[in-house]
Amino acid sequence: MKKLILPSIIIVSLAVLDQITKIWAVNYLEYGYPVKIIGSFFMLTLVYNEGGAMGTNIGSSNYYLVASIIILAVILYYLYSQRENKNLIVPLSFISGGAIGNLIDRIAYGKVIDFLDFDFFDINILGYKLDRWWTFNIADMAISLSILYLFIIILFNKQEKIIEEKPIE
Repeated sequence: MKKLILPSIIIVSLAVLDQITKIWAVNYLEYGYPVKIIGSFFMLTLVYNEGGAMGTNIGSSNYYLVASIIILAVILYYLYSQRENKNLIVPLSFISGGAIGNLIDRIAYGKVIDFLDFDFFDINILGYKLDRWWTFNIADMAISLSILYLFIIILFNKQEKIIEEKPIE
């Protein structure tokens, strides 16, 4: 169980930090009105997302709630089964903490609170055009960066076995 102390701290800390920042955003930002921090590159803009990551909307709010619970359960199971694997426990903990932060929003409000508004670069692929990046939150950032980290680890660590296959004790 000692192997689960660090993941537990990360998960709880991230979920709490995410909720604190969202409470601040709801209390101090006006819905839909951006507050410029670094010109139009970085603004704080309170919005509510009933869909999924990066503006996807393939189902109802309940669909995303149920999907989030199932995915979180799978990730927590996998985190437990890979608790000896240092390459996986930290990013899976950040993904879990972020998922819990957004899940709290979905349960409490039926939508996710977003407020970090960046304008990185425009995307224009096969007719899909995005002029401004999606507004997101601390949980989204933790999830996205952890997935990117896992992708890089898997891509560049071909010599080292990333996923340990062993039975659960």
